[in-house]
Amino acid sequence: MAPGNMTQVTEFILTGVSDHPELQVPFFLVFLGIYVLTAMGNLGIITLTSVDPRLQTPMYFFLRHLALINLGNSTVITPKMLSNFLAQKKTISYYACATQLGGFLVFIVAEVFILAVMAYDRYVAICIPLRYLVVVSQRVCLLLVSLTYLYGLFTSIVFTLCVFSLSFCSSNVVNHFYCDIMPLLALSCSDTYITEVLLFLSAGTHLVFSVGIVVVSYFNIVLSILRMRSSEGRKKAFSTCGSHMMAVTVFYGTLLFMYLQPGTNHSLDTDKMASVFYTLVIPMLNPMIYNDMSTILALNCSDMYETIIFTL
Repeated sequence: MAPGNMTQVTEFILTGVSDHPELQVPFFLVFLGIYVLTAMGNLGIITLTSVDPRLQTPMYFFLRHLALINLGNSTVITPKMLSNFLAQKKTISYYACATQLGGFLVFIVAEVFILAVMAYDRYVAICIPLRYLVVVSQRVCLLLVSLTYLYGLFTSIVFTLCVFSLSFCSSNVVNHFYCDIMPLLALSCSDTYITEVLLFLSAGTHLVFSVGIVVVSYFNIVLSILRMRSSEGRKKAFSTCGSHMMAVTVFYGTLLFMYLQPGTNHSLDTDKMASVFYTLVIPMLNPMIYNDMSTILALNCSDMYETIIFTL
């Protein structure tokens, strides 16, 4: 990854969200507000699910890690983005760019899989509630979350090395507001075919595998809910799953749109707008989507699962 003989570039210039000077301060204020809301919302979930004894269940354990991932993803990108809105020269060093790409990949891959893990947790809670605490034990929860982070780290290292082993010998202007893979590949004067194929296969495999788990889980959940005799049980089951289904739809829909486009239709400007959504807007929205905190505080989770058990 050292610049040495592989590249003549020592820094990159990020074009940002817009190159119109009159929009820099308004954009700074807008994205600062988004980041503050993101930090407050996700830190609130992390704190609440850590200190409230009624929320020490697998469901909220996974939600806490989703909030941590959302906060990490936003923090990797937003501070540099905000400083560039007010800077005359929007530069980022070679190694800072590599670090930002690596951090972004860790969190984005971890989010893909933590959402699948959360879908599996809801499947077990609703479809086989009598075995819930056995199947999703504390040990299993820690294992699933650890594997999620470790696989995110592995993917990050592989693709960061792939990108920064290429030569950047012409332009150093990155058409993006952070260091992402596709804009960097567009600058390389090396052959990027293998890296692009690996990226497409990796992103496709991750999404298909994760979405497959979600679809199968929710298919079985819906069947179980329809078999419930009690309307109260159905309502509580739907409330348990509704927020996660909404978060999954928004997140996966954006990623599928961005990473699985054919090369001929791939637009970096379109990618930039999609990136704003899933790196900045979704981490802000997730605390609001999951913020049925009145339900969380009013219901003891074990009582909710008990209701589901007796209505199956």
